[in-house]
Amino acid sequence: MEQSNTRVPTPDQELAELKGHLRRGNHAELREGCKAGAELLSLIAEKWTVLVVIVLSDGPKRFKELQRSLAGVSQRMLTLTLRGLERDGLISRTVFPTVPPRVDYALTDLGESLRAPIFALGQWARDNRTLIEAARARYDRSAESAPAGDRNVSG
Repeated sequence: MEQSNTRVPTPDQELAELKGHLRRGNHAELREGCKAGAELLSLIAEKWTVLVVIVLSDGPKRFKELQRSLAGVSQRMLTLTLRGLERDGLISRTVFPTVPPRVDYALTDLGESLRAPIFALGQWARDNRTLIEAARARYDRSAESAPAGDRNVSG
């Protein structure tokens, strides 16, 4: 298995780096970085991607085991999700020469490195759910009481 070369900057380092790009006018570099980040975040943010990573956290699984563990996923959606994760190096697919053929899916080292951020984001969502719900309720009440066109989105 390949080792992940993941550099995890602190939020302050990341912010300083972004501000530096803006100050120097490196907009093309920023766009490329954002494009790459957005592409990967869209994959990681997919409902089934997150759930597959969570299920595979317990170890390798066969396709039907995954499907049984993920109530509501269609065979086609699970197949597409697994292909995408394999293509991006997050899971491995091992075919065993048996009759019928046996195929196991497992997290790679890169996929394992995704577990902590997924679990951390899930914990953040649980910890802040009531605050977010309260903010939504305030916003909705404010939007209902404001005349049409009075809400200035830009602040």
